[in-house]
Amino acid sequence: MTLEQAHLFSQGWAFVVALCVGSFMNVCIARMPEDRSVAYPPSHCPSCGAGIRWFDNVPVLSWVLLRAKCRACKSPISPLYPAIELLVGCLGLLLFRQLVPSPAELTLGHFAAWSVYLTFIGMLVATTYIDLRHYIIPDQFSVYAAPFGVLAAVGLGALGFDGGPSWREAVVGAVIGAATPLSILLAYKLLRGEDGMGYGDVKLLGMIGAFLGPWPTLAVVMIGSIFGSIIGIGLMITQGRGFRTQLPFGPFLAVGGIIVLFFSDTLLARWLPGLGL
Repeated sequence: MTLEQAHLFSQGWAFVVALCVGSFMNVCIARMPEDRSVAYPPSHCPSCGAGIRWFDNVPVLSWVLLRAKCRACKSPISPLYPAIELLVGCLGLLLFRQLVPSPAELTLGHFAAWSVYLTFIGMLVATTYIDLRHYIIPDQFSVYAAPFGVLAAVGLGALGFDGGPSWREAVVGAVIGAATPLSILLAYKLLRGEDGMGYGDVKLLGMIGAFLGPWPTLAVVMIGSIFGSIIGIGLMITQGRGFRTQLPFGPFLAVGGIIVLFFSDTLLARWLPGLGL
């Protein structure tokens, strides 16, 4: 097998693995809001409780072959499942092509970095849906994931990967990520006497900072604020909602995190000089 063939094969492998990560995120989406274990019991139909066998649990393909129905009770299977799998799968493939653009980058460090940031993407995708649906952000994807981001920076540095933050930058990013929304939240509460956002957003941005570092995290805040403002104003105009409309901020931070993950070099190269930095 030539290097070019190995590179092409590895892209196919990356897509399949990312689909599987998306499948696991579906489990997290269904169970975490109810404080249920993501490991036990095994996958089963939520309607009849029948166990899902391995050949009915293949990402995307099984949904198509089963015609979106449970094999046992024929209950409909939500298109959300393949949609999440495909979204994470495509983002995982794009990330792989960005981190490993040529056969020369087929190294352990780049594979490890891809695994770390694929996990990061999966958590952000799952967080987006959970926050939109339940108005909560699971601690598993924020508080508990932040130390993993710092440890990942240590490990990737040891493997010679220099495309992410150092462990020091990861720590600073986590602190800045949590401190920025926390200061806004406290100031709003001091002025208005009520919370302007949830503490889940504080913890989520701390996690994002641990994976991306300080400057990219500030870019996430900026992008999330822009998107949140556009959507919020749009809802007020089109649906007549007032200023007190409850709108979760976590999804906008998650989208900002994914955008910055892919385009941080371009964004920071344009923004930092404009700020005199």
